[in-house]
Amino acid sequence: MASNSAQINGSAISSDWRDRYFHIDQILDQPGPRTDPSFSAGDGVKDFLRNKCKILVIGAGGLGCEILANLALTGFKDIHVIDMDTIDISNLNRQFLFRPADVGKPKAIVAAEYVMKRVPGVKVTPYFGKIQDKDDDYYMQFNLVICGLDSVEARRWINATLVNLVDPENPESLKPLIDGGTEGFKGQARVIVPTISSCYECSLDMLNKPTTFPICTIANTPRLPEHCIEWASVLEWPRVHREKKLDTDDPEHIGWLYSVASVRAKEFNIEGVTWSLTQGVVKNVIPAIASTNAIIAASCCNEAFKIATSSAAYLNNYFMLIGTEGVYSFTFEHEKREHCPVCGGKSLEIPISRDWTVEQLIEMLTEKQTIQIKKPSLSTSTKQIYFQAPPQLEQATRPNLEKKVSELVEEGGEVIVTASTLPFHLSLVITYT
Repeated sequence: MASNSAQINGSAISSDWRDRYFHIDQILDQPGPRTDPSFSAGDGVKDFLRNKCKILVIGAGGLGCEILANLALTGFKDIHVIDMDTIDISNLNRQFLFRPADVGKPKAIVAAEYVMKRVPGVKVTPYFGKIQDKDDDYYMQFNLVICGLDSVEARRWINATLVNLVDPENPESLKPLIDGGTEGFKGQARVIVPTISSCYECSLDMLNKPTTFPICTIANTPRLPEHCIEWASVLEWPRVHREKKLDTDDPEHIGWLYSVASVRAKEFNIEGVTWSLTQGVVKNVIPAIASTNAIIAASCCNEAFKIATSSAAYLNNYFMLIGTEGVYSFTFEHEKREHCPVCGGKSLEIPISRDWTVEQLIEMLTEKQTIQIKKPSLSTSTKQIYFQAPPQLEQATRPNLEKKVSELVEEGGEVIVTASTLPFHLSLVITYT
């Protein structure tokens, strides 16, 4: 009896594998009412999807786990995944590809192994490291890129990289980017066609106000309790503890930061430094809801399928989900920004007061919604104004922080802004009011 049962179950399992893509095949076997004119039904499009289309997933966290599983079950068979993190026990409530025994292991590697085990025939190639480790040739091999990231800097980097890849003489150099993001019960998915649709940089003004602060502000003129906490974590911790790494999950480390930040705040007559605020600032906590991840990942993979197969028109170009009070979603087209430093290619005119110091200009570049450059370095074609690194150059240019910009840059002069976190530079034309 047991033998017969096993045989029956085995037959059912084999049948399941054969029929896994039955519903996908129904979509691809014939055109539909919204099918792209270039759609070619039948074996050709199936062969491209399953044997030729190479897709990159960036991030293997809450969103990335859902995306990887969805892609494998949709018919994509050549998937690559990049993630620089290892698995923490706090991930297990929503990152369903991981188990308690996986804690401490690289997310990309564990996720790839799990998907390949559960969906035979799918190849998932992991890379445990940063997206910045890879060069242009690496990204050129993919047909599509999907981001499931929790980092604005990483999104900006891959967006600029894919825009810079585009060669008008080579259609294969255009790599559509699908970006997903979640925060609590809210989420968004978007399709970016580099140089054609608005890019990630175009929509920086839609982001929440940045929680990072200019190093010069936290070092010299703190005004907020967050400045004092950043000072304690960014400057004082490495000065006092040298090579010892700050562990934001260690209560003793958070306690030390809270104590030091409180003393700093008292010195500058600043109120509001609390234990919970200290923890929130240094951990940059973003709430994560499994159901939101599932919806946004499904939207991202749906767009990937449509782009890869031309079976329907892809999103133009933004989908928003709001689940805080009921469930509400809408789509809209986010237009390209004329002065976008990535896809616009034009200089940005910045009017400032003649009395502004270099330090004030840096603070504006950090906090302005449409720019948000973390730790910017400034120069002109003839002089170095202020550089964040290396230490010797930072020390040499530090006196310029207190100088007026008007002393260093003439009316209509161009200032080049760079940052280690971004693969592009921003050209500013300075005018005085």
